[in-house]
Amino acid sequence: MKIGLVCPYSLGTPGGVQNHVRDLAEALLALGHEVSVLAPVDDNDGPPYVVSAGHAVGVPYNGSIARVTFGPRTAARVRNWLADGDFDVVHVHEPTTPSASIIALWAGDGPFVATFHTWQVRSRAMSAAAGLLRPALEKLDARIAVSESARSMMVQHIGGEAVVIPNGLYVDRLAGRIRPEWQGKDGTISFLGRLDEPRKGLGVLMAAVPRLVAERPGLKVLVAGTGQADEARRSMPAACRDNVVFLGAIDDEARADMLASSDVYVAPHLGGESFGIVLLEAMAAGAPVLASDLAAFRQVLDGGRLGELFEPGNAELLAERASRLLDSPEDRDKLREAGRNAVQRYDWSALVGELVSVYELVARR
Repeated sequence: MKIGLVCPYSLGTPGGVQNHVRDLAEALLALGHEVSVLAPVDDNDGPPYVVSAGHAVGVPYNGSIARVTFGPRTAARVRNWLADGDFDVVHVHEPTTPSASIIALWAGDGPFVATFHTWQVRSRAMSAAAGLLRPALEKLDARIAVSESARSMMVQHIGGEAVVIPNGLYVDRLAGRIRPEWQGKDGTISFLGRLDEPRKGLGVLMAAVPRLVAERPGLKVLVAGTGQADEARRSMPAACRDNVVFLGAIDDEARADMLASSDVYVAPHLGGESFGIVLLEAMAAGAPVLASDLAAFRQVLDGGRLGELFEPGNAELLAERASRLLDSPEDRDKLREAGRNAVQRYDWSALVGELVSVYELVARR
């Protein structure tokens, strides 16, 4: 099949949607399909299957800064891509975002499949824009949501129904190696996320560090992600600063190594999460997971069977449950084994067939 994928966010910026689109493109190409990805691109260093929809600009969205593209030049590029591609199906991601995906729906005739990634308790902007979006969204031949939370949001604000097909990952790529320099003599905790995005919860982890270090002076806390670390450093007592290692933005190999080197992976997010791909990455690498008790995380962790949960924003509970896991190698081993078994369901080898079945269905229509 000739398949067009549209990503609304810049591929040069780390993010779950961007990673999902790239991985899906690779999985489809491996099956022999022709694939073209349209996305905001700030340079020409992307894979050969990527076509630029224009330069990205940052706009506030869902508690973060989304790098999107829009305007007459972008619209012209989208129309040309659709015409040149002559696709059997076009798969747009986050079609309500003001970027290339919604422009493709306005400009094209389909057949169209859409994946909804975002979850929000309330979205006044989406409710207000529903009338403007409806003509474009009515062109959709099939709707996919990455989780029950994302599906519920879509039904509430947009209407219609969607099949749930979760985010995927390449499990084998997360088989990292343990790096001795990242091992603390009293254990290793890790965090991965944008440092200057409050909803990722780094501040909650930093508030828990003094108690954890008081109990375990040799504890090492690895913090990876884009953004400035200065504020996080200043928030810690001087006695704890040597225990925290800020790794900055890391590549996929280092990410796998960091997770494999961790006795506990902490996801202290405060909200706005529709899935929890980072939890799956940790599980695939063999890191026991301690996560905020958000609906999306609870679903991925099977209510706590595959990882520990704590009240979002509660640094005391985070420290208490991290300490308990660090004290119990048996519990950590049980979580490792359960996580590695469960994560196989999310490997792209298992998921890509579900998506191709949707494509074939709408193409036949």
